[in-house]
Amino acid sequence: MMNLMHWRLVLAVADAGNITHAAAEVGMTQSGASQAIANLEDTLGAPLFTRERRQTLPTALGLRVADEARAMLDALRRIQEMAQDARGAARGTLRLASFPMVFSTILPPVLRRFRQLHPAIDVVSLEASDDEVETLLAANTVDVGVVLNAAPDRHVCPLGEDEWLVVLPATHPLARAGNSIDLAELAGQPFVLATGGCSVHAQSVANGEGVTITDVRATVRDWSSAFALVREGVGVSLVPALTLPENRRGLRVLRLAAPLYRSFGLAASAQAADSAPVQALFAMLQRQAPGGIRRED
Repeated sequence: MMNLMHWRLVLAVADAGNITHAAAEVGMTQSGASQAIANLEDTLGAPLFTRERRQTLPTALGLRVADEARAMLDALRRIQEMAQDARGAARGTLRLASFPMVFSTILPPVLRRFRQLHPAIDVVSLEASDDEVETLLAANTVDVGVVLNAAPDRHVCPLGEDEWLVVLPATHPLARAGNSIDLAELAGQPFVLATGGCSVHAQSVANGEGVTITDVRATVRDWSSAFALVREGVGVSLVPALTLPENRRGLRVLRLAAPLYRSFGLAASAQAADSAPVQALFAMLQRQAPGGIRRED
């Protein structure tokens, strides 16, 4: 049975010349995309693509089918736009900036839901550090950006929060001390400082509590590098819960005795705050359950 996903996949393969890349574009696995193309060719009774080493190229029929599929999908898009115009749906482009970790954890379901509700709004994403996000917002270069620990008087649409957690080598003496540890005691240990490319990290969190991390043995940007160094016994670390690896062999994760959290929110640039795309996104988020996403471990 042929459906819209088949035609989107045909176009993606024809444009990319590679099933793996095309599968990622339409949200399928490589094996699923290969099977879908094979099923479509069986249904049509003729090959649409030829498979070579690293390329999947359209046959003469495949080129013609791709042209027809493109015309069909363009017509469908125009019908959807007419319906959206009739009901006054928002249209336009939304430029969004965030740091990578939020793009990979918190934002995917948010953006997926937003695209379902507002298919006529194109979302353009930009990765940046938290400081860079603030700069982009101030310059009106982006419409919305993910900000950390926003001041109470700042208009921010909440996305969620996660907890700062202690990560120790499994053999560390403190790993057997219980399920929590005091921040001041942790700060006196040899330390692996992971930043994730952000200015809000363990050192700034400790400073905010009047505590200083005195013995930094390594400073890394990448969270996986920090966990590797902790496993090797280089030092302890303090990381956001969202960054914890699935494989925690060799690690011991504890809470702080007085738990600390970081909050995420979406802030709009002054120029775009009243635009239809931004208002549509904020309205969707405000309809969701209060508090957004909260992760502890």
